[in-house]
Amino acid sequence: MTVTQRTTLKQQLLAECRRVQQQKADTARQAMLDVQESANESQGAIEDKFESFREACHIQRDLYARQLDEALSGLQVLQRVPEARPPKDQPGLGSVVVTNDQRFYISVSIGEIQVEGEPYCAISAFSPLFQAMSSSRTGESFDFRGKRYCIEEIY
Repeated sequence: MTVTQRTTLKQQLLAECRRVQQQKADTARQAMLDVQESANESQGAIEDKFESFREACHIQRDLYARQLDEALSGLQVLQRVPEARPPKDQPGLGSVVVTNDQRFYISVSIGEIQVEGEPYCAISAFSPLFQAMSSSRTGESFDFRGKRYCIEEIY
């Protein structure tokens, strides 16, 4: 793979992560607004049963607010990814790590994403999996949850 191809791939991975993370933020924001609207619609009711419904709506709204906050934090991390310049032979933020079993993109914890028909697992630099691989270099192995991974390439 040429340097240009690697750069293009990393740009595509970053764009896909941003798209997925933005979708998470938008979904959480809309769910939070919908729950708040439901609570407001029952505002005029005097009966006790509507009070408990409003309370349940507020709890749900707070849950969605936390999800929104997490999604926005992930977007902030993704804004810093292009500026990160990890060493070529060691995993870091913005790296693609190809192992004998899987391809990883170090960014935010999203899980599997597809770019050009190939699966990549987007993981956070704070994840236990990244911590297991972080001190390894190309050609070295690391163990995670009883499984051995051999790093074939880092770019």
